[in-house]
Amino acid sequence: MIQGINGGVSDKETLDKAFDARFPSEIKDKLNKARVAIAGLGGLGSNIAMMLARSGVGHLLLVDFDVVDVTNLNRQAYLIPQVGRPKPQALKELLCQINPYLEYETVSLKVTPENVADIFAGYGIVCEAFDAAEQKAMLVQEVLTKLPEAVVVSGNGMAGYGDSNIIQTRQLMRRLYVCGDGSTDIGDGMGLMSPRVTICAAHQANKVIQLILNSDK
Repeated sequence: MIQGINGGVSDKETLDKAFDARFPSEIKDKLNKARVAIAGLGGLGSNIAMMLARSGVGHLLLVDFDVVDVTNLNRQAYLIPQVGRPKPQALKELLCQINPYLEYETVSLKVTPENVADIFAGYGIVCEAFDAAEQKAMLVQEVLTKLPEAVVVSGNGMAGYGDSNIIQTRQLMRRLYVCGDGSTDIGDGMGLMSPRVTICAAHQANKVIQLILNSDK
């Protein structure tokens, strides 16, 4: 039972009723049973996790080896008191303030080709949210090769402050979706700003929800 600042209580029954008022029961049940992994908990991953938790996705795997840095605060979900904390634990703390009745698993470990299968086994959807292009390519390749039932939702090309309408979600392979504009990069001198990063994260979260709800079609 969670005590609100104005005296309201957000127990599981209260949260369930709030979801019931917005979603048909079959949608809520599918979301609650879903298992989604998020690899990389920066501007993309931390915001994806927040959106999926607010949507009631029942099982989230949070994977990152980094700690929260003050430079992360312009676009990532973290707060000043969390600077220096491992990102998986810090993000879980935030998610529990949204819905403490979901299941959050944390892994503070660098993802390598050797441990991909072990880390992400049992998760039907893997969100790729790394910063480095080589890490992105590695994760996509390893998941598609070693986890034949998993779908990858990847994000790239969302730097700077350009036109947000060119950020799109595209299906490149049967089990691979890519979200972004496909062109901009922090190396172009545009930097990383919250609006476009969050829009791309929303594309990824939205595709995850589509995949969950259309899983039997």
